[in-house]
Amino acid sequence: MTIQRRQFIAAIGSGAAVGVAGCSALGGDDDDSGPEISRETLTLTTTTSTYDTGLLDELNAPFEDRYGVTVDAVAQGTGAALETARSGDSDVVMVHARSLEDEFMTEGYGVNRRDIMFNDFVIVGPPNDPAGISGEEDVEEALTTIAETESEFVSRGDESGTHTKEFELWEMAGLNVEEFGDWYVDGGDGMGAILNQSSMQEAYTLADRGTYLDMRSEIDLEIHVQGPVEGGPESLMNPYGIVAVNPAVHDNVEYDLAMAYIGYITSLEGQEIIEEYTVEDEQLFFPEAISEEPNFRQYVPAEWSGSDADE
Repeated sequence: MTIQRRQFIAAIGSGAAVGVAGCSALGGDDDDSGPEISRETLTLTTTTSTYDTGLLDELNAPFEDRYGVTVDAVAQGTGAALETARSGDSDVVMVHARSLEDEFMTEGYGVNRRDIMFNDFVIVGPPNDPAGISGEEDVEEALTTIAETESEFVSRGDESGTHTKEFELWEMAGLNVEEFGDWYVDGGDGMGAILNQSSMQEAYTLADRGTYLDMRSEIDLEIHVQGPVEGGPESLMNPYGIVAVNPAVHDNVEYDLAMAYIGYITSLEGQEIIEEYTVEDEQLFFPEAISEEPNFRQYVPAEWSGSDADE
């Protein structure tokens, strides 16, 4: 059964106010003059998928207009985005690799993580499907077949969230990428570039559905293994989170503005923008911050369960 679209809590009144997560100092009302904050820049490090699909343009414009600020969105792989934040050169991070996010949090660099949305990963490849994996419901079996047939596969190779997920999937299949031959290509680039490379080389790759759908008309690749959005395995789920950089570690960060942004992204307004954003009538991302069963402790790293954090 395919994943059903998450239902929102009904908004009260005709307009949804921006929800500022834990920060009221920046909150404004309906006054057109906007809040006092102005002429400031929020630096957001994020994944190439949120940037390349055009979603950030839709999300950031209302926030910039309301607060009179600029959101400087720097598109990097998840690993690089978190490393930029570790060095204090980012105010807030939007990424999609929970294990890396938890590490960032436990090291003390991030605070107030929130789930914001999800889509899923898919295995795409040339239409002639040389490995014969089309329709395979077991992702581990599909990857094993690709390896056994030595069908060309292009990896992100950039420590991004997609690259992290790909390594997890190879390990689940009992395969070691260090033992692969020339058929396994280290692309070392963003998702859009890797899809173009895979198309030109008639190779397989792991892609997030959003970027694939956004580029589908420009490349000669088809989905051969579906993710859970279309009934595929849960192991291909692709959740996105947002984290403020800890001002106790880097006192130069725009923490108040970062929290205002997190509040906006997780508000009814921000979530509705995510819900309604489409490319060629295809929804690219599914909002997750507001649901009938909200997870208010979602910022707590998984391994802290049962520890003092529960008290």
